[in-house]
Amino acid sequence: MSRSTGFIRTLALAGLPFSIVPLTAPALHAQGYPDKPVRMVVPFPPGGAADIVARHFATRLAEAIGQQVLVDNRGGAGGNIGADNIARAPADGYNLLFASSSVLSINPHLGGKAPFDVLKSFTPIVLVGHAPNVLAVHPSVPAKTVRELIALAKKRPDALAYASNGHGTLSHLTGELFAQGAGVKMLHVPYKGAAPATIDTVAGNVSVLFAAFPSVASQVRAGRLRALAVTSAQRIAIEKELPTVSEAGIPGFESSQWWGFYGPAGLPAPIVDVLNKAANRALATEEFRKALALEGAAPAGGTPAALAAYHKADYDKWGRVIAAAGVKENN
Repeated sequence: MSRSTGFIRTLALAGLPFSIVPLTAPALHAQGYPDKPVRMVVPFPPGGAADIVARHFATRLAEAIGQQVLVDNRGGAGGNIGADNIARAPADGYNLLFASSSVLSINPHLGGKAPFDVLKSFTPIVLVGHAPNVLAVHPSVPAKTVRELIALAKKRPDALAYASNGHGTLSHLTGELFAQGAGVKMLHVPYKGAAPATIDTVAGNVSVLFAAFPSVASQVRAGRLRALAVTSAQRIAIEKELPTVSEAGIPGFESSQWWGFYGPAGLPAPIVDVLNKAANRALATEEFRKALALEGAAPAGGTPAALAAYHKADYDKWGRVIAAAGVKENN
């Protein structure tokens, strides 16, 4: 009896119609998948937060699947070049994408034209993790809590300036989300990265800062900035005493950078299942959890459907925020 004939007989005995599991090459291929190294595109240059997390993830994923996971940095166009490389790649399980929310949830709403559809050109595999911003203020600001900051901003519309990593970045849009949720107006001051934004806030040239935890941690601990809250849905492990913005004044508030693991559209379900199970094992390792904690981040995990739902909700949220604030790509 051939292998395929035996497989058909197993389906028949189980009472399953053959059409549910077509005996195509991809389905049969998944039984031995993966049998060679896997390429994972990171659509950013080496050294950034996404690249650091991706490399930790690749190491643990390789252990889980028993094959090398080769990180391929393809930066440019805000992440669109690398993402497009996978959108056009064969759906064979050997070409995968480690993408961030900036590429998949924010960029599409800023007016730029991507050569792919963020909701249709990729197959979700697993939500890798989240990293929130920290809401911090200069010590001269007479606000010790989020509620006090909101009250101050309501008394002085547009008098409080907040720094961000740049126009259209998550830190910028987190400030917009905060202002909309609190019903206040603040002046946005964009910088070219987290370092100059932090330096100018420490100097007192701006009053408020939304930034990733690693970029402000030393300044907060030295007393040169006062951290009021984190922007994630839950508190972060590395600073558990910091409340969330939701706890401290704007119920339901959440703004986090997140990373997702995807394949090209049409990635066969058996391969998705192999990768999802392996990825969840990787995310659960103590080594990965410790690595993310140093970045002020936390691992996620779950099903492909959970990633798809989370991505769509995040995409819709930033679309609303960007439209309400009138943010465009080059304004």
